Amino acid sequence: MSDALLAHNLTKYYGATLAIEDVSFSLKPGEIAGFLGPNGAGKSTTLRILTALMPATSGEAYICGQSVARHPHVIHRYLGYLPENNPLPEDLRVEEYLKHRARLKGVPHRAIKNAVDASLERSDLSRTARLSLIGNLSKGYRQRVGIAEALLHSPKVLILDEPTIGLDPHQVLKFRDLVNRLKGEVTLLISSHLLGEIEAMCDKAIIIHHGRIIACGSPTHLRQHFIKKRRYELRILGNKEALIQTLTQTLGEIKWHLKPTENSSAECFHLDVHSDEDLSARLVNAMSHATAVELAECHAHTPTLEDIFLAATKRSWEEPSSAAKLTLPNLPGA
Repeated sequence: MSDALLAHNLTKYYGATLAIEDVSFSLKPGEIAGFLGPNGAGKSTTLRILTALMPATSGEAYICGQSVARHPHVIHRYLGYLPENNPLPEDLRVEEYLKHRARLKGVPHRAIKNAVDASLERSDLSRTARLSLIGNLSKGYRQRVGIAEALLHSPKVLILDEPTIGLDPHQVLKFRDLVNRLKGEVTLLISSHLLGEIEAMCDKAIIIHHGRIIACGSPTHLRQHFIKKRRYELRILGNKEALIQTLTQTLGEIKWHLKPTENSSAECFHLDVHSDEDLSARLVNAMSHATAVELAECHAHTPTLEDIFLAATKRSWEEPSSAAKLTLPNLPGA
C-alpha cells in the first residue's frame, strides 16, 4: 500500500441534507497537503470521517492501508488529530496533560517519559512551556500543546483542522516553522480556508466546494490546469498606440488584452495574455528593438493559490457535473 491516506467516494448525508459527495483524494507518505474550502464546504465532515469520529453514508477511507470504518481502533495507532476547537484542561500543567494523554493512547509505561519529551521537543515546548499551566497559555501555545498531544504516539499521519484560526501573524510563522520541521517525518493534511498559509506550507492543494472535490494537485499543476492566461505589468516610455502595434507584431495569433493600471500614470499597463507560456523574454526582446516605445519595466504576475481557488470554484459553478479530479487514488487490494 503506497498511500498513507486515501479517501474514495466518501459521501455523507445528515438526514436528507447532503454534506459531501464522492470525495476522493490520496496522500503519499511524507506529503503535506492543504485541504481548502470556505466554511460549510465539507472540510470538517470529511476529516471526522477520516478520523473515525463519524461514519460515512457510503465510500471508503484508509489510513496506512487500514480501513477506517472496519478497523477504527487500529487506524488510531497511525493517526494523530488536532480538531478545530481543541478542548484542553486548564488546571493541568502541559507535561501532566501529555503524560495523561500518553497513557490513554496506550503508550507503554516505560516509554511515556521519552514520548512526552520527544513531542515537547518537536512542538518547541520543551524549554518554554513544559511546566506551565495550560490555562495560562496563549492561543498559539495551546495549539502547540494540541499538536504535541497528537504526536505522542509517533503517528505516521497527522490531520490538523483549521490550526491557524485565532493566531496572530507571529504565531502563524511559528506554526509554519513547526510544519517545516515535521516535513518528511509524517504525512500531514491541514484543513484551512486561509489560502496564503496553505501555499506557504503544502506540497499539494485539495479544494472542496459545496461538498465536492473540484481540484487536487500541486500548486504548479493547478496553475497549468485552471489559469489559462498570464498577466504582465508593463511600464513604458512612449505612447500607447506604439505599444499596441509592437504587441500585435510580437504576440501574433495569441489573444491578449491591454488596460491601464488603476491609480497609476498613463505609462503603466496590465497585459493579459491567453497563454500559459511565460512570454517575458519575448516581450523584453521585442520592446528592445521597437523604435517608438521603450520598455522601462516588465513584471510577470504568478497566479496565487487564491487565483486558482477562484478559477476552480467559478468552473464548478459553470460545470457542476465535471469536478476537476486531477489526482485519482487507487483502491488497495482486498
